[in-house]
Amino acid sequence: MHTYYRVFALLGDKGIKECKAHEREATMTNEELVQNVLVHLGGKENVRLATNCQTRLRVEVADDAKIDEDALKNVEGVLGIVHDRTNYIEIVVGPGKCRKCADICAAMGIATSEEGLSCDNDWKANKKAVKSQQSDSRIRLILKTFGEIFVPLIPGVIAAGLCAGLSSLIQQLNPGWKSDMFFSVLIPFLGLINTSFLAYLTAWVGYRAAEKFGGTPILGGMLGMITGLPAINDISAVVGLFNKTQPLDAILRSGRGGVLAAVLGVFLLVKIEKAIRAKMPDSLDIVFTPVLTLIVTLIPYIFVVMPLCGFISSGICMGLQQLCMSSSIAVRIIAGYISTALFLPLVAMGMHHGLVAIYSIQLEQFGYVTLYPALAMAGAGQVGAAIAIYLKAKRGGNKRICNVIKGALPAGFLGIGEPLIYGVTLPMGRPFISAGLGAGFGGALVMALGVAATTWGPSGLLALFVMTAGEGGAIASVLTYGAGLVVSYIMGFVITNIMVKNEEVANA
Repeated sequence: MHTYYRVFALLGDKGIKECKAHEREATMTNEELVQNVLVHLGGKENVRLATNCQTRLRVEVADDAKIDEDALKNVEGVLGIVHDRTNYIEIVVGPGKCRKCADICAAMGIATSEEGLSCDNDWKANKKAVKSQQSDSRIRLILKTFGEIFVPLIPGVIAAGLCAGLSSLIQQLNPGWKSDMFFSVLIPFLGLINTSFLAYLTAWVGYRAAEKFGGTPILGGMLGMITGLPAINDISAVVGLFNKTQPLDAILRSGRGGVLAAVLGVFLLVKIEKAIRAKMPDSLDIVFTPVLTLIVTLIPYIFVVMPLCGFISSGICMGLQQLCMSSSIAVRIIAGYISTALFLPLVAMGMHHGLVAIYSIQLEQFGYVTLYPALAMAGAGQVGAAIAIYLKAKRGGNKRICNVIKGALPAGFLGIGEPLIYGVTLPMGRPFISAGLGAGFGGALVMALGVAATTWGPSGLLALFVMTAGEGGAIASVLTYGAGLVVSYIMGFVITNIMVKNEEVANA
């Protein structure tokens, strides 16, 4: 008999009933969860496609009218839903579980093609807010496009950044590592993983951009890789654009424009490829279209796109440096608080996509990211807010909210905020605001003390060992980031307690 069963049993019949309900919830299999979800989606025959992202099961249905939203929300294991498009619904079930549920759907014969679906972290607002934002088409779609290009690279970003962070931490904790055979192998080993991503970042971006824009991926990857090849310096020197005394200040040099140039260059490449293919005889297409596409694209790419994007990239990095690493601690505090407090609303409106490009630009140029550590505090603010809501819900007898928070909190501590967003803070409204206001204090702290990350992607407790690039050294940076999390937890809790009334939670 489980320990919790014995505890509940001491409370009598009511306790035993609660225990049995808890056991049923704990032992519910993923297969049962999928079956229950399918019933409220109108049955398996109504489901056209099912796939997953980090925390959600993404489903396309034939008849939207058959979806029972209220029933879905009450299915055990469902932490929230996003239904902002006709015939398309996202069901938040948590990290790991979403992939298993998608695999179960595939085994049942449900299509799993991801055509038309993005695998980004598009945290959206409620139905009304999302629809109201769809009119700002141009900027929002551009930012979303950048997100869809960069977000699939997240596994590589995280692996490379985590290896770089661990390497830096080990070297600082063990200055004599070179005399130890184990560490003498481990440090270069970690460096290989980090270098394999950063050294060829423009190639990965180019490949992915070509996929997104409908071109030939390998051609996009080749164009991206060309961006960082030394021969660019030779070409630059011949045409008088290379600065031998200060190569980094050259108008045209190897790596100039970086990932931004790769994206815009591949957009141009795809246009040229399609134009050439339209005129090329079928029998000659496979031979001449690729080579002509690359030759024609390289001329404007090298002499126009790379220099232009170089100026833009430098300007972005300079602006971030002036704010995030300003010599004035007051500027850093204000910048940290405001950027962190506003991050969740930006995410809810789908405006956060462009940030991944900014992170990549800064990571590529400097080897670290200064804005991301502050923004990572937003999830910690939500954790504090959720704990406050849980205690209020427990006092008010709202078991549904309690169950959702218990299921979502572990992921929240690990930096995966979607279950808390969709299941708790966003539906209630005020906690979504109070979480951001509380997180701002943590953001102000980490930016004021100069925390910097070796990557972007992981947050919460999982990000501790990538926050090693701070100006005070790896250990100080990690400890400061941890302190920022604690401050965000506490302030998210305190401000939510002040802003949200007990009866509001009891009736949620």
